[in-house]
Amino acid sequence: MRIADYHLTYCTNIHPGESWEATFTNLKDYVPPIKERLSAKQLFGIGLRISDEASRELMEPGKLGELKSWLEANHCYVFTLNGFPFGGFHRQVVKDEVHHPDWTTRDRVTYTLRLFDILSAIMPSGMDAGISTSPLSYKHWHKTPEALEQVMIQSCDHLLEVVDRLYLLKKEKGQLLHLDIEPEPDGIIENSAGLIQFYKNWLLPRGMRLFGEKYGMAAAAARELILDHIRVCYDVCHFAVAYEDHDAVLKTFKEEGIKIGKFQLSAALKISIPEKMGERKTVEKALLPFVESTYLHQVIGVERDGTQHAYPDLPDALLKLSETEEVEWRIHFHVPVFLSGYGTLQSTQEDILTVLKLNEKGQYSAQLEVETYTWEVLPEDIHLSLGQSITRELDWVKKQIT
Repeated sequence: MRIADYHLTYCTNIHPGESWEATFTNLKDYVPPIKERLSAKQLFGIGLRISDEASRELMEPGKLGELKSWLEANHCYVFTLNGFPFGGFHRQVVKDEVHHPDWTTRDRVTYTLRLFDILSAIMPSGMDAGISTSPLSYKHWHKTPEALEQVMIQSCDHLLEVVDRLYLLKKEKGQLLHLDIEPEPDGIIENSAGLIQFYKNWLLPRGMRLFGEKYGMAAAAARELILDHIRVCYDVCHFAVAYEDHDAVLKTFKEEGIKIGKFQLSAALKISIPEKMGERKTVEKALLPFVESTYLHQVIGVERDGTQHAYPDLPDALLKLSETEEVEWRIHFHVPVFLSGYGTLQSTQEDILTVLKLNEKGQYSAQLEVETYTWEVLPEDIHLSLGQSITRELDWVKKQIT
């Protein structure tokens, strides 16, 4: 929905379903009543997740026209897609497979270009639109410096292929489209430092050389082109888990010319680790309900001196609970943004409030997307109905920015 200078939505990856039929059914079932509660007299924005399977089906004759007609009839518009999860994302083991296929593969390129064809066909005029994507690959798949270098080279070249397509689309149709890289714990790009390094050491040098050779483009123009079309999906949960200073990060991005495609408004879990070993059973008891088999829930702990330790998943961290010298854990588990605490656990809701204030001041992006995709694996005692939860999350954000 449009609020002041912002486009606020939720990501439909909260809804199970991989086919286009299931995806479209979820839109029809959930969006109109949510819109009626929150934006009855205004257009309602949608953050649409489309799997590879659904994207193929949507490109069949007549399907895109049907979607466009439904959007118009229901006074809705799509300004962002989630192109991170390629395949199944609910009711199965996802874990590190969420990164598959990664940016070293043709499958990831083909899927992403197809999503841009869809977005180009349905996006509103007069605004930019973007697609969030994976942080290149999963770092634990690549064990040597040589393997990591190959990931960088292949991913970079594939991303630049997408930039080339978006450059031509802008020339042909006047549309500004961008691919938004989403840093995530244990991704090849997992924090702001890694993202900046990727731009400076890989994406910009290779891209400026490519577009200089292909189009005779000056280095400055090629740099601007790349920075226009490759942006950041700033998932607040992910940056909070990494203990990032949002003010410093956003200022540094701006200094480097790196743009925010959208803010994903999401909250992580956090908990203080008692010094007394006997009290740590309380921490274990609080966290055990969040151990589940669908998604990775990476943990980053911090010691008193600021030293950080990363765990690939919550069970790995719990095995070290009795002996760790860390004083706080932050867990990559998306919890409802309207919850600041949950029993002995806290959330990183304060990080969302900080980012919203910084964005109001710095105008980094007009696109805001609530993303709490873990609904089906949350402990039962913090469940609402799905429609109620989405409405409550959007209403909470709406109150923070008005």
